[in-house]
Amino acid sequence: MVKTIRKKVYDTATASLVKKVTYGNFGDPAGYETTLYVTEDGSYFLYTNGGAESPYPVEDIVSLTKVNAKKWLEEN
Repeated sequence: MVKTIRKKVYDTATASLVKKVTYGNFGDPAGYETTLYVTEDGSYFLYTNGGAESPYPVEDIVSLTKVNAKKWLEEN
């Protein structure tokens, strides 16, 4: 997935995967996945996607600061 946020392009195909967390099973309407990525220039972003009843019913990318990325890693 590719998304531009504040003129910066975040692309899951070109960024490096840091950690992926999944909840539930494939096809579970409450299941979802969150994946932390880092770009070549050191920018972090979170890719989210899930079922209709999950916290992430729509595929999305959210930019993170380095501090928030570290916090996400500690919590997951």
